[in-house]
Amino acid sequence: MSQTRAHRATTRRATTAAAAIVVALGIGMPAASAGDGEVRTSGACSRTADWKLKAKPDDGRIEMEFEVDANRVGQTWNVEIRDNGILVHSGTHRTVAPSGSFSITKRIANRAGSDVLTARAVRPATGEVCSGRLTFPG
Repeated sequence: MSQTRAHRATTRRATTAAAAIVVALGIGMPAASAGDGEVRTSGACSRTADWKLKAKPDDGRIEMEFEVDANRVGQTWNVEIRDNGILVHSGTHRTVAPSGSFSITKRIANRAGSDVLTARAVRPATGEVCSGRLTFPG
């Protein structure tokens, strides 16, 4: 095999491996801003579900939403949401019809400086993990 073809094959394997790691870890797309100050990000969970995390200003607070879409009705997920490491929500949620998803909307304190919001959902039946993070500017 020529050096060029060997280099291309190595590059292709490295790119494929990096993409697999991104999917396996549930690393999402970089956060994007909407015109109203909303910040959002999304990604794939460790198996088949997807997640979205959004935040926007709301009368001096932050309105945030975390959604998990498994495309299957009746799945149970354990969820924790944190703001700068402080637990702001913990609970069990079930995917519902018609979409096979659930969403959690919370109004939380807008802490001094930037707020780093993290959301993690685990499906105990399979071990699937959905994990998202975004930074809401201060």
